[in-house]
Amino acid sequence: MNKKVSINGTIYDAETGKILHVERNTNVQSITSRRAIDIHARPQRSQTLQRRYVSKAKSINGIKACAKPAARTTFPTVQETAPRITAQPRAQSHPTIQKHRTVKRTPQAITHPRVTHFAKATPAHAQVQALTQQTTPDVAPMRHAMIQAVEQKRQMNAAEQARIVLPSHVIKQQAIESATKQMKPRSERKEIKQPKKYSKFRQFVSTTSVAFAVMLLGAYFTYLNMPALSTRVAAAQAGINATYPGYQPAGYTLNGPVAYDKGSVTMKFASNGSSETFTLAQTKSNWDSSAVLENYVKPTAGRKYSTTTINGLTIYTYNSNAAWVNGGILYTVQGSAQLAPDQIERLAASL
Repeated sequence: MNKKVSINGTIYDAETGKILHVERNTNVQSITSRRAIDIHARPQRSQTLQRRYVSKAKSINGIKACAKPAARTTFPTVQETAPRITAQPRAQSHPTIQKHRTVKRTPQAITHPRVTHFAKATPAHAQVQALTQQTTPDVAPMRHAMIQAVEQKRQMNAAEQARIVLPSHVIKQQAIESATKQMKPRSERKEIKQPKKYSKFRQFVSTTSVAFAVMLLGAYFTYLNMPALSTRVAAAQAGINATYPGYQPAGYTLNGPVAYDKGSVTMKFASNGSSETFTLAQTKSNWDSSAVLENYVKPTAGRKYSTTTINGLTIYTYNSNAAWVNGGILYTVQGSAQLAPDQIERLAASL
């Protein structure tokens, strides 16, 4: 049994389908590169009859035939250069029998010589000459720039010399007359209201009121800054760097003048709605926080005190009183006022 199958010259195994033999065509030529063949060709020249080289149609009974006018060119026509070729009649070998028949002729348009479309063509060179004569302006001869400048300068000098020098009094009189002409008459002028003159008494009253207002304003600012000013005076007298607190507990104001002694300044604050008071004392000292605790707080309060640290300050609080040291000055708060710990802390931070 043959187990081979041949398809298009290729032998395959019938069971597996593998290619066993391939027959190659020996007539196949190898394809080489070649240039494309030009498929475009030049257009064929026109072979129709050119009307411009044909003689013009003759008019019949004053009616011109409808023919295109010759092109307006300056070149000579074929009629002038080339001889005319006339067709010779052919000799008839045998007689022809003429039959009567109607001949259809195309209707010819009736033309008039005054119509531009049907007018005779004029030569091109004549039209060009006419256009050049119309468009070309008549240009005058140009003068040199230096000559023009010299003539202008000469004319200016002549104009200056022609001026008449008038005397000074005549010039003044002319100026006065021109100014007088420009002035408006009295009827057309607007009346200028003169400012009212105030009496001396009214001026004195106004000046005094302004000065009094300034004094009141100064007194008000002085009253606001009086505690700070008195504290500075007391500190200078005591010889320490005492300051007025920037914070005061709500409802408490400075009561009385700032007292001072050698090395200490004392301020007394009283409540506005009750009899509670507290005293802020600033004394010069060389103690530190531990010395304040051992030498001042413990002998006074024993062990009933609390310690708070704020902004680097160690504040000891006991029975609504307080003590701390800062910059070589011992600060103490004593009195009957029931101050909260946060009020004492804000008071210490403002000093």
